Amino acid sequence: MARIRVLVVHDSAVVRQSLVDVVAADPQLSQCGIASNPYLAVEKIKQLTPHVIITGLVMAKMDGVTFIEKVMQQHPIPIIVCTALDESESPMVARAIQAGAIEVIKRPVIGGKVFFQQSARLICNSVKAAAAVRLKCRSAVSVVSQPKQNADAVIAPVKKLQLPPAEEPVLLLGASTGGTQALDLILAQMPSHCPGICVVQHMPRGFTAMFARRLNECCGITVQQAYHGQRVCAGLALIAPGNSHMLLRRDGRGYFVEIVHGPLVARHRPAVDVLFRSAAYCAGPKAVAAVLTGMGDDGAQGLLELRSHGAWTCNQDEASSVVYGMPKAARKQGGSGVELPLETIAQAMLGAAGDV
Repeated sequence: MARIRVLVVHDSAVVRQSLVDVVAADPQLSQCGIASNPYLAVEKIKQLTPHVIITGLVMAKMDGVTFIEKVMQQHPIPIIVCTALDESESPMVARAIQAGAIEVIKRPVIGGKVFFQQSARLICNSVKAAAAVRLKCRSAVSVVSQPKQNADAVIAPVKKLQLPPAEEPVLLLGASTGGTQALDLILAQMPSHCPGICVVQHMPRGFTAMFARRLNECCGITVQQAYHGQRVCAGLALIAPGNSHMLLRRDGRGYFVEIVHGPLVARHRPAVDVLFRSAAYCAGPKAVAAVLTGMGDDGAQGLLELRSHGAWTCNQDEASSVVYGMPKAARKQGGSGVELPLETIAQAMLGAAGDV
């Protein structure tokens, strides 16, 4: 079995060695090179043709965002940003995602064995997922899938609706890699009177609030990072906070959200599957849901549960997706009722909400 070749780029010798140790401990990965700055990394890329690059953000000579931009222009390779995830880095992280970074993860925690092992597992899973992106552009790499928890870890499976039928529609969106741009387009098309919207975008803690603020500035509707117990209202889009799951609930006054920690689901927190399953229970046929661009299969099972309870469902098509992983899985598992180009999804969802 061919191993995934990983190039580590970071100006801290301690962080470089930690990442090298993490990669070396996984039999599916192979550390093919290290570089202390992006200029050396460019030469390593030409020599070693890595499958995945792990890079820092704040580096001497060239910052991580500029490095990502240059790699995407010259040698498109999946790049994972590994950083301290301080909130002060929020603007740079946002630029890195816009530039094409596949994922942003926290650098290895060296303070204790348990924490280091958890960090290592997350990093290795992220590398393996990244290696599956655009494999047609590189030699094939076999990846053995790792065990992962599903939404059962947070919310029990939905067997039948026990609540009275919902009266108001609710729009649901799930996205990962490339989702920031996709959500920009969809939410900008929403009118001020649109049904309430719940969004899960895979993003670290501290960065979803900044992302919500940026969307709020450029959209006609109100966009906020959700808080526990917040009501879902017309003209309002709620973004799940990073590192927490968001569930949709209903009472006599309508929909509201619960924010819970819980374990990783489909290797993510927040997870699309958790939001979608909770909506299948409390909204059923009044839900209108879409799985957008992203790596992996988060959202596929939840979308299937929504559709089985009468919801209108769709997925973004391959041509308009940055990564066709999540939409493809949703289509393959049968949860998606229709596949649509990104630019048509907003109007299709509004039309479906008017019909439910």
